[in-house]
Amino acid sequence: MSAPGLRLTVVGCSGSYPGPDSPASSYLLEADHTDAAGQTRTWRILVDLGNGALGQLHRYVDPLAVDAVFVSHLHADHCLDLCGYYVMRKYHPTGPQPRIPVWGPAGTAERMARAYDLPADPGMTEEFDFREHPDPATAVEVGPFRVEAHEVVHPVVAYALRIGANGRTLVYSGDTGPCPALDRVAQGADLLLAEASFESRADNPPDLHLTGSDCGRTAGVAGVGRLVLTHVPPWHDPAVAEAEARATWDGPVELARAGATYDV
Repeated sequence: MSAPGLRLTVVGCSGSYPGPDSPASSYLLEADHTDAAGQTRTWRILVDLGNGALGQLHRYVDPLAVDAVFVSHLHADHCLDLCGYYVMRKYHPTGPQPRIPVWGPAGTAERMARAYDLPADPGMTEEFDFREHPDPATAVEVGPFRVEAHEVVHPVVAYALRIGANGRTLVYSGDTGPCPALDRVAQGADLLLAEASFESRADNPPDLHLTGSDCGRTAGVAGVGRLVLTHVPPWHDPAVAEAEARATWDGPVELARAGATYDV
């Protein structure tokens, strides 16, 4: 499937752990790019690869066709299926696959080695080229993609990602509490993919997650084109998150679901 502009496929959107209808967080982004020789191909990046997501990814693309992975933070529901991806790339019947870059917080290589009970050296470094997210002023470029990582507030180091390709921009909140950094990174995005883990009526701890109301407020402050709510835990009703967002923002709002696609 060609991807003119920028296409998002929701691989997994369940918050905190896989739910009955979706794996945990994972998003496939695709964009076409024509090189200097006039050859056009579709480039693919994964944003997060939470538990349960790798199996679902097969529905949408050959996982070996992915060009790079970007990890927002190192909680299991955002990174743990890198373990299965490591096995696939190392032991595939066609032979060991070329290393691909994996950008994440400092310590990603060590975290993934521990997750699969591997020695730190080599860990997964023969399969993945682990790289630390650079300063947000230094964007990472992969084919047509330009990715900026902006640190947000969460109990561990976590990043929101601003991703551009072919003149379109998607911002992914990752996991975060409300913060000025998220408002800034979301400015003018065509699509804001925002987590809505909390409900406003609850006594929520600070600096952890967003409510649907927070997502709507951020969408309004940032002037985004469209809001897609994700990362709703299985113990919550997604309709509550959607209603909260609609009460605080009058723009287009949708609930992410596994398999949904968006032309950004």
